[in-house]
Amino acid sequence: MRHKKVKAGIIGCGAISPAYFKGCPAFEILDIVACADLDLEKAKARASEFNVPKVYTVKELLDDPEIELVVNLTIPKAHVQVDIAALEAGKHIFSEKPFSLNRVEGKKVLDLAASKKLLVGCAPDTFLSGGAQTCRKLIADGWIGTPIGAAAFMTCHGHESWHPSPEFYYEAGGGPMFDMGPYYLTALINLLGPVKRVSGATKVSFPERKITSQPKFGKMIKVEVPTHINGIMEFANGVVGTVLMSFDVWKAQLPYIEIYGTQGTLSTPDPNCTGGVVHVFRHDSKDWTQIPLTHPYGNDAYSGYGRGIGVADLAYAIRTGRPVRPNGQLAFHVVDIMESVHDAARKDKYIDLTTTCLQPDPLPLGLTFGQLDE
Repeated sequence: MRHKKVKAGIIGCGAISPAYFKGCPAFEILDIVACADLDLEKAKARASEFNVPKVYTVKELLDDPEIELVVNLTIPKAHVQVDIAALEAGKHIFSEKPFSLNRVEGKKVLDLAASKKLLVGCAPDTFLSGGAQTCRKLIADGWIGTPIGAAAFMTCHGHESWHPSPEFYYEAGGGPMFDMGPYYLTALINLLGPVKRVSGATKVSFPERKITSQPKFGKMIKVEVPTHINGIMEFANGVVGTVLMSFDVWKAQLPYIEIYGTQGTLSTPDPNCTGGVVHVFRHDSKDWTQIPLTHPYGNDAYSGYGRGIGVADLAYAIRTGRPVRPNGQLAFHVVDIMESVHDAARKDKYIDLTTTCLQPDPLPLGLTFGQLDE
């Protein structure tokens, strides 16, 4: 069924924005009609690069009655401020991750959206890609039996070697957990459901970092947040999970995510990407088996597009009234997990989570490229 296009505007034309400018037009329900940035020249450059009709200031974009949906691609510490402004202007919102830097600020967004009967979506949306949805189906179909454990690993040596302005990764609200944790935790919730309590241990291995990228080569960064984080998660369904998020590791040989079941093991693709391969080892096998993808938006034409599938999912929800898969409650639960792991490490105790969420609905089979609903 064809639906009337949802007209959307993008606020924030920085490093992540090209992935959205490329990805959103892949879906027939989305129409990116405007973009804005505090640096108007940056917005003009993106508009020219990606054929966006209108270049606005942030206020002009929010004041445009034609725009129903705002895609918030600002830096993490501005996410809540921009989300609230968009909601006050009567717009549905889709924000880049993290949803917020703490529970208090995140709850403000959800409460305001509820009061105005507006929808909230949030990255990451990569759990809707072909690889992640294939993993979801394999678990549902019993390929590894009943899940009993999970492990997730993200290790690198930080972003100062490539990002043009990496300082915010090491400021309060940054660090590997709030930067990359949303990809891994959202993927785990997609596969296993919500988490009920956590514990953790953290450290700062390098109190100062030297930027080796341009244009700030040589500048020193003071590290304000833990950069090596180990968390233990107890899921509501009884699965016990481990998560390692680190900006302190030079090199490692680890999987992205593995799910351990009574009958085998599932190894997932990188949750930060739409591509990748899926492997299963069953107890009666001799080796891993690569599983063909059951869903689109994986190792196909979409892999060159980047982001946008979550924005499209929200647009379908606007038109049909169905739930948003990458929704605000899910993103808020991820914030609770991340903040609670830090709290648990600081307090040397288990932390019972104050939030929960529904496991997102899987995508249907047989989708046509450019669509998300049958």
